Amino acid sequence: MIRPSTSHRECLRPEDQETDMRPHWGHTSSTRMLTQAHVPNLPSSDGAGSTSLSLEGCCRHWSHCDLRVRSGHQRRASAQDRASPSVRIGLAIGTCGSPALSLNMDGQQSNRSHSRSSTDGTSSALSHNPRILSHVSVSTKESLCTKEPQDYASLDRQSHPATIMLCSSKSSQASLVSKEHQLFMEEAYNSAICFKMLQDIATSDPLQLKYITKKLKKMAQRTPNLVMETIHDYFKDNAEISSRHRFRLFQVLQAVIGALDVLEEIWQRNFMQLALEHMTKSTELDDIYQDAASNVLLALCRHSWPAVAKHLETELLTGVFPHRSLLFVMGVLSSQEELLKKEDRESWKELLSQMARKSVPFLNTDVWSKELLWSLTKSSRTQQEHTPEKAFLFTYYGLILQAEEDSSNIRTHLKTLLETSHQWPKQREGIALTVGLVAVRHLDDAWAILEQFGRSTPIKWSLQNLSLKDETLKQSFLTAIMMLVGAISRSEGAHSYEFSQTSELLECLTTLMEKEPQDTLLTSIRQQAIHIVASLSALRPPMDVDKKSRLLSVCFRSIFALPLLDALEKHSCLFLEPPNIQGLYSQTMEAVDHMLQCFMMQNPTVNELYFLLSHLYVWLASEKAHERQRAVHRCMILFKFLHCKRCLETKENFRRMGQLVAMLGILCQDSDRTIQCLSLEAMGHLYQLLMQQKEVPEMERETRQELALPDAPGAAFWSSGDQRGALLIPQDMASKNDSIFFMSSNQATKEIMSHLAMTELTDLIWTAIDGLGSTSSSWVQAAADLLSLAIQEHGDNLATVGKMGQAIHHHLCAIQMPQAKESALHVITLLARNHIPELVAAFLDFSTPLDSHSFRLWRALGAEEPASHLVLTVLMAWMQKRPLPSSASDSSACPVEKPHLRSLAAMNTIHELQFAREFKKAVRDTFPQLFLALLAQMHYIMELNQPTEPEQEQKAQESAMPSPQSTSLEALKSLLSTTGHWHDFAHLELQSAWEHFTSIHTYPQAVGLLARAMVQNHCKEIKAIVSYLLPSLQSQQERERKTAILVLIEFLYSPALLEVLSKQAALTVLAQSLQDTCSEIRVASLQGLGNILFHTEKGTLLRGQLPAFLNGFFQNNEAVVVGIMGLVSDILHRLGTEGAGAQSLSIAINARYFFDDERDNIRAAAMALFGDLVATMTDRELTGLRSQVCQSMVPLLLYLKDQCPAVVTQAKFAFYRCAVLLRWQPRHTLFCTLAWETGLSARHFLWTCLMTHSEKEFSIHLSQAINYLHSHHRHIKTWAALFIGYTTCYQPQAVTQMVNDMDTKLLFSTFKDLKKDPEPAIREFATRQLEFLREVSARSKK
Repeated sequence: MIRPSTSHRECLRPEDQETDMRPHWGHTSSTRMLTQAHVPNLPSSDGAGSTSLSLEGCCRHWSHCDLRVRSGHQRRASAQDRASPSVRIGLAIGTCGSPALSLNMDGQQSNRSHSRSSTDGTSSALSHNPRILSHVSVSTKESLCTKEPQDYASLDRQSHPATIMLCSSKSSQASLVSKEHQLFMEEAYNSAICFKMLQDIATSDPLQLKYITKKLKKMAQRTPNLVMETIHDYFKDNAEISSRHRFRLFQVLQAVIGALDVLEEIWQRNFMQLALEHMTKSTELDDIYQDAASNVLLALCRHSWPAVAKHLETELLTGVFPHRSLLFVMGVLSSQEELLKKEDRESWKELLSQMARKSVPFLNTDVWSKELLWSLTKSSRTQQEHTPEKAFLFTYYGLILQAEEDSSNIRTHLKTLLETSHQWPKQREGIALTVGLVAVRHLDDAWAILEQFGRSTPIKWSLQNLSLKDETLKQSFLTAIMMLVGAISRSEGAHSYEFSQTSELLECLTTLMEKEPQDTLLTSIRQQAIHIVASLSALRPPMDVDKKSRLLSVCFRSIFALPLLDALEKHSCLFLEPPNIQGLYSQTMEAVDHMLQCFMMQNPTVNELYFLLSHLYVWLASEKAHERQRAVHRCMILFKFLHCKRCLETKENFRRMGQLVAMLGILCQDSDRTIQCLSLEAMGHLYQLLMQQKEVPEMERETRQELALPDAPGAAFWSSGDQRGALLIPQDMASKNDSIFFMSSNQATKEIMSHLAMTELTDLIWTAIDGLGSTSSSWVQAAADLLSLAIQEHGDNLATVGKMGQAIHHHLCAIQMPQAKESALHVITLLARNHIPELVAAFLDFSTPLDSHSFRLWRALGAEEPASHLVLTVLMAWMQKRPLPSSASDSSACPVEKPHLRSLAAMNTIHELQFAREFKKAVRDTFPQLFLALLAQMHYIMELNQPTEPEQEQKAQESAMPSPQSTSLEALKSLLSTTGHWHDFAHLELQSAWEHFTSIHTYPQAVGLLARAMVQNHCKEIKAIVSYLLPSLQSQQERERKTAILVLIEFLYSPALLEVLSKQAALTVLAQSLQDTCSEIRVASLQGLGNILFHTEKGTLLRGQLPAFLNGFFQNNEAVVVGIMGLVSDILHRLGTEGAGAQSLSIAINARYFFDDERDNIRAAAMALFGDLVATMTDRELTGLRSQVCQSMVPLLLYLKDQCPAVVTQAKFAFYRCAVLLRWQPRHTLFCTLAWETGLSARHFLWTCLMTHSEKEFSIHLSQAINYLHSHHRHIKTWAALFIGYTTCYQPQAVTQMVNDMDTKLLFSTFKDLKKDPEPAIREFATRQLEFLREVSARSKK
């Protein structure tokens, strides 16, 4: 088998070698996909039973392509260089005869040499007979027929690129291995890939199309001629393809050409001709098809700009109005400067000017002129923006008129243009562009036409061309309008007069203010415009709401955004006669106040007030202090006016009063002192307005005297003018009802809130919550304080508390100030006093996973002790709502849509809260409920994962977030470790028993081991757990009954059980469980009924069988011995507190005997049995068993380094149990060292514990360690040497007295060997020990 080793790599980048630019092919259909993907126009099949396309057909097709393009195969090498993709493939097949094609999906090139391939060719080579396909295996044929989806978008994720393998007979091997042939075959292979991708473009979705384009661009950068030739031939040979397919091909071609730095001339000519042919072609795709072909021509500009420019000039100057696509190309060239190099861009501008001069005669051609005007005025797809061709026409028209010398002709054309529609902004911009270009050379002609046009339509002239002259024009216009409106207002019946130009005039005034410079205030234009607006408000018809809204927005932006007064004055210092900036500023602000008051007088309703304030809110929340100050000053003046004039209709309730109070309350805490004073005064006037609404009798409202409209001079009374300061109402002017003005901001806010309805209070709270998202730190702090105040006063009866909590969480991550963050969290604590269920339900939606901000919210929720208990209770309730979803693998939806995800979120939250200080006591108090709930939850999660377990594991591996299964296990572990039950945790950790919780089949064993550990450790929570077990046994959920019965049958061995449940009651419970519908529960109940608690004579029978079992330890069959040891362990467990009695010593001796057995399984079983025996003796007199335990410590310690993991696990657990029996301390540190530490420091700690607690057995331990120096296991021998080394360092004299010469030689030999150990620390230790032994030995000889 021959495969090109490096050929196709040359045309691909290294990063592309994995994907190999191929579609997504399955392993089982590799041969078929090669045939179908690499050969153009081959049929495919969707089913295994469909007609298969043989490789014979491939060969015939390729050979036909070869003969069609070439008359023969003379000079094969040159033909290979010039042939089309089809021809190259055909030539390749012609060279190889009829080879079998296959794919190697291992992702790598074959490492086998050509010589080896030839020796294996007997089984894989095919003859030259095309009918040799009958010998192809069935699986190969099926793979040729099987149709699989081609997902180009997922190709980069594939790690198994295909590689061509060519199988041929031995006689053709020599010709195949030539480098020339390899390169040729690579070219054919890449041509097929390129051809297939072009073919697939027709049916690709946008993502696949993007991927194909990317791959073809990369391919073209390596082999440009190959890609260009393939695309060209595809267009040439497939004239019948659809317009949509060609449209996509043009898109790809444009991208490929654009990606190339150099394009050969032949391709420049061919593709330019192709683009020109299709630019004017009419299809069902309309303009977008022509634009796609035009874009190819644009892409060619980078490579052949002179040729393209020459063609454009020729086509434009034919005398016939150019086709739309030609104008499109020229429009794009004019607008996108990046298409041309700098020098080409200059030549294009010059060429455009030349073409414009040469086009001047066309203006006198009636047909050409009408075509031009029609193109300029016709409606486009969207009127909001110009198409490139239309934008170019406005420019080109202007250049032609600019080059025209006949003044009358210029005026005629400009007049005609100006008389066209001005409806759309872009149309007006285009007309303005054309006129501007004409004015460059013919200013007088352009201005004359504009003046004539303005006289004919004066209002339109005012709207569109007011700023064409200087400030005098603006002032004249404003003066005239003011005089006009004043005259109308002073006339009799002014209120009945309809001023029909109001809308256009408002638009003009809005535009005028919008055009004013934002950094200076040098004229009274703004002031005059605002006064005109105020006067217009009194005329009919009423202002259009949308225009009025835009006017207010522009007006406030034009005035509030001005710089500070000092900065405004600095801008005028260069004037010879600088204006009075402070006077202008004060008058402008007074004009704004006057305008707002006029609006209210004309429409004195709550809705109008809300409308005006809604435009001020954005400025009240501005980041700049002077902008906030100006806005709040306007509010204060308006409220003061409404309060004193008493003109506001009070039949309706205030709209969004809560929002307004919240804004003012936040501003009362502003860092700017002036803003504080203004806000507090505004709040006082607002409070009095509120009181007016509540206190004014209806009769008084109806008979209230009509108030006159405030005039402009009188408005100064209601405006304080300057922004530099604001004073509160003097105390001597205040009445008894004005006490609000002398309250602090908090007191004033609380007073107003006491008069608000619940809906208004809710609005206030939501406004404060929104304020938490501000970028201003002071605003956030004030919003947090206001929110805390509102919740503290009125949080009991709030609705939508859950959404409020979610909104606070949303803003919490953006709050930078610690104090503000604490205030926001305190709000959650306050809400928790009355709304825990709603908040818990809301917080669960963002608690998977639980980030730091969410965790702080949960801590705040339980900051107060009663709340923390209730939070855990509600969380457990949510966790116990365990519906089985219809599709367990679908976890993409939010918890609201998927109820089972809320159960998982509750579990995840409980896991995290176990470590929170606020929940420590609550977790301890609810340990029994949490313990049973988490056990049942683990079973539930395994039920969710069971149907698609491999898929779940794969997702868990791909995701950085822990899986629900691992989270549930960690939650159970942390529950034990954080509540003082680490002894139970240690039992399962040292046995490696946690892994039993990962499968539903081993779940009963895992629960049993955990409950057994709690019994053996005399857990104090057993009685409490039993009290919750009984209700669980009656649960409707099978998993809860199952968990309860598994725990109960182990608790039967605990004496504490009978303190809660009598023997008879336990029998009754077990008997009832025999009727359960679950077979596992019935089996567990039977096991419980057989407990020794109910059958006291059972202990004697079991102990009587022990001698026979002990004799079975010495059988030759390893499996039998292991089974018997396990059976003895089970008997010890079933004996419970009675124990094995006098036979305990025999069991210990026999078990220890097998510690050093050569068989791993027996060693592990012996250690497990010894540990189980030790566990039964915890509360008994050790008597003779103590010596056995002490003598087992050194072997168990040394076997911690055994090569068998099972032996290590049992050695750890047995060692720990012995240490517990001997009451070693510190026990927790000992457990942690055994469970997780492995270095020299851990070994030294364990040695220290042994030496400290077993001084009397020193000689025994040392002799045991010396004996283990003869061990055949290197790790045991090394550990024994380290043990002796530690002992020698700390007890040199004792060691010297006990060690004889033979032992000394053995120690020297062992430490010399350890100097060659791969671990550096051991080598260093061995070196020091050798020196120390020499010193000790020398001293002993003396």
